[in-house]
Amino acid sequence: MLRLRAPMLCFDVNSIWIPASGSLLSSFFGTHRIRAGSRSQSLRSPSRSPVSNGFRLRAAHHVNDRSSLYSVSPSSVVKASLKGQAETVELLSAEDDDHGGVIIEMKVPVDAGAFVSSLRASLENWRQQGKRGVWLKLPIEFANLVQPAVEEGFTYHHAEPNYLMLVYWIPATKNTLPVNATHRVGVGAFVMNDRREVLAVQEKSGKFRGSGVWKFPTGVVDQGEDLFVGAVREVKEETGIDTEFIEILAFRQSHKSFFEKSDLFFICLLRPLTFDIRKQESEIAAAKWVPIEEFAAQPFVHKHELLKYIIDVGLAKIDKDYAGFSPVQISSFFSDRKSYIYLNSKEMNQSSRPETWPECYGRLYLNKTVAEVVYMWSHLRACQGLCSWNFAIVLK
Repeated sequence: MLRLRAPMLCFDVNSIWIPASGSLLSSFFGTHRIRAGSRSQSLRSPSRSPVSNGFRLRAAHHVNDRSSLYSVSPSSVVKASLKGQAETVELLSAEDDDHGGVIIEMKVPVDAGAFVSSLRASLENWRQQGKRGVWLKLPIEFANLVQPAVEEGFTYHHAEPNYLMLVYWIPATKNTLPVNATHRVGVGAFVMNDRREVLAVQEKSGKFRGSGVWKFPTGVVDQGEDLFVGAVREVKEETGIDTEFIEILAFRQSHKSFFEKSDLFFICLLRPLTFDIRKQESEIAAAKWVPIEEFAAQPFVHKHELLKYIIDVGLAKIDKDYAGFSPVQISSFFSDRKSYIYLNSKEMNQSSRPETWPECYGRLYLNKTVAEVVYMWSHLRACQGLCSWNFAIVLK
């Protein structure tokens, strides 16, 4: 008696393969429960295939021309070749994000071929679930999976020293995944002592190397570091001077400054607590206290408006009543971590306006006779009583 293997049907490259045998067909149709991350989801037959639901999905395993049925694990799908050899494809473990997507974090080494099979099956599963973005985090030891992921349609998002993040957009709509970080954050320190000398440095590297230009201590804020902490740290590292952060005086935004990234530069006022300089040998060629007039007289300062504004705003704070932004610690509904809001606390902490402060101030420029002015003044005084306005009448 001649026995034939049941031919296999496939709906598309990423969908589940099932046998076409009439005796086995019904046992393959239906809904299969699959766990993706921590949530249990349903894997249904592709919508374009004429398959009914209602039966448990089972895999046909052909051995010596005989078929036996076994249940598929919740984290796998069935895939088989036309030769009748069935195999179980494990879905990739993933967690749901907050925006209708999933996050894959590879932790266990896997063969590139097996990874591609699991990735294709997982993408089809998430497509049927209506997922949107897929984040694939590959630690540096999984570099062998980068090319297979890219060949499946993933693109680079960002990289850190120990991992690469790739992304994939599932629906046929505009990709709305957030882009990589767009800005670098830097700080500059305005530090003045009682003799009106500012703390200045000359750098061994960078654009100012060998120029003889005295500049303010500057640097980049580290990941997870607060602005005021970064400013104090940079001054200590470059000059050995201990300081106290007072406030942010101003900030500047520029674009395409560092590998096409934008830049936010915060000008910070710090009070010196020590005065003996110990310069950083690796990066700083010289460091000293420079009289503010001498610093401002440098030809480079007249050509570089940022330095000019740093001097102006620093002196406005020292000599006048300029108020910057100081940090206030705040809590969040979304996280237990504390953060800071920078604001003008001086103005906010005023209990009330002075009694002489006008609610509204109007100024009328008139070309009238004295009689007309007296007549109008009487009406303006009446208006002032009703509206609490103050008026200044100026005769031309």
